[in-house]
Formats: sequence, C-alpha cells, structure tokens
Amino acid sequence: MRQSSSLAESLLVETVPTERQLTLWARWIRRPQSLWLRKALFQIHLWTGIGVGLYIFVVSVTGSVLVFRVELSNAFEPQPVFVTSSGTLQTEAALREAAERAYPGYRASQVFINPKNPNRAVEIWLERDGRRKGLLFDPYTAEDLGPAVPLGFRTITWLLDLHDNLLFAENGRLVNGIGGIFLVFLCLTGAIIWWPGIRNWRRSLLLRWNVNWKRLTWDLHSAIGFWTFALVFMWAFTGFYLVFQAQFAAIVDYFQPYPPTEEIFALRSGDRILTWFGRLHFGRYYGMPMKVLWLVLGLAPPILFVTGALMWWNRVLRHGIRLSNEGS
Repeated sequence: MRQSSSLAESLLVETVPTERQLTLWARWIRRPQSLWLRKALFQIHLWTGIGVGLYIFVVSVTGSVLVFRVELSNAFEPQPVFVTSSGTLQTEAALREAAERAYPGYRASQVFINPKNPNRAVEIWLERDGRRKGLLFDPYTAEDLGPAVPLGFRTITWLLDLHDNLLFAENGRLVNGIGGIFLVFLCLTGAIIWWPGIRNWRRSLLLRWNVNWKRLTWDLHSAIGFWTFALVFMWAFTGFYLVFQAQFAAIVDYFQPYPPTEEIFALRSGDRILTWFGRLHFGRYYGMPMKVLWLVLGLAPPILFVTGALMWWNRVLRHGIRLSNEGS
C-alpha cells in the first residue's frame, strides 16, 4: 500500500507543470505577478502616474466642473450697472485720468461709454505688463465701482484657461496634448497590470470593505480603473485630439481627399468621427442626464491618482523613510 501510494504521489507531482515548464501565455493566465514584463510595466505605470498625476488631477477636476460651462457662464454673466444722476458727466479724458490715478502703473487702453444711457456705469480696461483688468466707474463722479466682470464669471474663465492651456497659452496647450498621450499610456499599462490571474479576476471587480486600508486602497484603484477604463481612455485620447485638431484633419484629408467635383464643405466620414470626438469629450449628448454622469465619472481619474499616490507612499516612500531611520 505504501509503495502504490508513493507511486501515485510521484506521478501526480510529475503531471503538475513547474514554473519553467509553463508557457509565457500560461504564466500570464495563471500567475501574471511572476512575469518580469508585468513587474516592469507595474513600475513604469507607478512612476508615470506619480509624474503626471497632479496634472491629471487638475485637468479632470476642472473638466468635471466645465461640463456645465454654459450654464455657469449664463448664471454669472456680467449685468449692466446703473448709477443715479449727480451733476455733470465726466469727459472720457477725465475718466481715463481717474482710472489711471486709482491704479498707478496701469494705462487705460479702452473706455466704453453708453451714449444712449448716460446713467450706465462706464467700463474701462487697464493694462500693465501684458495684464488686463476691467473696472466700472461712475460717469458723473468717476468713482471706482469695482470689477466689470463678476468674480463667478472670472472664475469660470480662469478654470477654462487652466483646463485648456494650463494658464500658459500655446505652450501650456501643447503640454496639455502631451499629457493626454501620457494618460492614454497609463490606461493601457493599467489595463495590462490589472489582470490578477484566472483565479482572482472576479475579486478585482469589486470592493471588499472588511480589509485593512492598504488593501482597500488597492481594491479601490483596481475596481475604479476597470469600470471606468473606456471612459478615461476616451477622455485622454479626445483631449489629445482637441489640442492637435489640425493634424487629425490632415490625416482625414490624406485618406479621404475631396473629389474635384465635390463641394469642399461636404462632411466626410472622417469629419464626422472627429466631430464625435469633441462631443464625447464634453458630454454634449442627451442633455442634463449625460452632463451629470460626465461630472460624476470625471472624478474617476483624480480618485485613481489619490489611491495610486497612497500605494506609492506605502510601497516606496514609507519603506525608504523607515530604512533611513534604521540606518541612522
């Protein structure tokens, strides 16, 4: 009996493939964590995420808010301000002088006076070193009445500039396009390293609340990354497109040139695809329900950045600090 049992055990051991006997694909299916390529992609994904994470956080949060840009702009749109008649109307020259006296170093570049309604506040734009500000002045007393553009409207304009140009005009817009490519790369590497093996893949789709905070952070990053992959990839790629629209249009022209007899304004299939890119990026379909959905789901990349940064802290920084303290 002992001999037959030992023989059966030896045969069973021989039928179980060793790590070396498994093909690369089989190892990927069963134990992807053992693959060198997966480990390398994990490190690349981790450090790329840390490098561009703050950029992704800022662009995603501002993008979520700007889904309602039209509604917010209408709500904060500047309204005309009227004053009570009190004496003689100031001349344009006197108003310019008063504005420049109130703001030393600035030059009054534009003065807007309403000849049809003299009681409407005069709008004066001042410039200094490339900076501009608009102010309202009393047309009778030349009293400063405050900004011509309300704070809410200025905030929306600032957020738009931050989202589109990172507050650095054309250079910032170029960086924004490159950032979109980095986010595409993060999506692709994240999709590869997400796979936990055939036995555990269902576990990576859900959150487990009865685990420690480190494991919960991992589960949150993994689950949100899986369920929002398509949307985040779409936002990243279409964001890249919005910066390099001319180059994309040139590609369409190359593959779908206009026939000599066709009107140049006729829409081609490539043009329709590019139009869809813009509409999908901003959620310009199905009205308010889609805008609310885009607002909520647009917070997925910031959550992925925060959870990724926490994992980076646990795996790298805290471990390095502990070793440094032990060494000292």
